[in-house]
Amino acid sequence: MLINNKIVHVYFMPGMAANPSIFEHIKLPEDKFRIHWLEWLIPEPNESLKEYALRMNSFIEHDNIALIGVSFGGMVVQEMSKYLKLKRLIIISSVKSRRELPRRMRYASNKGLVKFIPTSLLNHIDKFEKLAFGDFLKKRAELYKKYLSIRDVNYVDWALKNMINWDRKNPIPGIVHIHGDQDIVFPYKYINGCITVKGGTHIMVVNRFRWFNVHLPSLILKGKMQTKN
Repeated sequence: MLINNKIVHVYFMPGMAANPSIFEHIKLPEDKFRIHWLEWLIPEPNESLKEYALRMNSFIEHDNIALIGVSFGGMVVQEMSKYLKLKRLIIISSVKSRRELPRRMRYASNKGLVKFIPTSLLNHIDKFEKLAFGDFLKKRAELYKKYLSIRDVNYVDWALKNMINWDRKNPIPGIVHIHGDQDIVFPYKYINGCITVKGGTHIMVVNRFRWFNVHLPSLILKGKMQTKN
C-alpha cells in the first residue's frame, strides 16, 4: 500500500535496440504514479554490465521506485536493482536467471558464436520494409522501423554478448515476472514462476498494452494482480 499517499515513480527500460516509445500506450493513474522512460546509452569500449548498470542508475532521480524492464532491458534492470532501494522490480518478456535462457542462446554462449551474428542487419530495416509482402509482414516491418531505433553496431554487439553470457544463477527474491505464453524469443517452456499472459508474444507490451494498463497498478503496489470479489 502507499505510505502517506506518496506518488510512486515508475521507471521503464525498453528492450534491446528499442526506444522508450514502446511504452507510449501504457497509462497509470496519475494520482498514484509518475512514469519515467529510460533510454539506452551507447556502451563504452569493454564496458561491463555492472558498469553499464551503474551508469543507468545515474538517471534514477527518486527513491523507493518501481523499476520495469522489457526483454534484455529486464536483465539490465535486474543488474541496476543491486544498487537501488526499490518498491518493486518487474520484468516483462524477459528472464530471471541464466537457466531461463533458451538452449540456442546458451549454446551460442558456450561455443562463442555471438561474434558470428550479423548485427549490422539492423541498418537495413528500411529495406526490409520495402521488400515486405502481405499485411502482416508490412505491419511487422513498420513496428520494427518505429521502435527499433538504436542501430549502433557497437551497442548491438555489446547487448547480444551480455545477454547470452548473462551469469545470474538465481532469481532475485520478490521479482515480478510477466511473460506471454507465445513468446518465441524467450520461450515460455523455459520460464518458471511468472504471471502468464495468454496469447502474449515478445512484443506484448506494445500490442497488449491494455492488459498492462489494467494490471500494472496492483502489481506495482502489491506485487500481485488484483483479484475480483
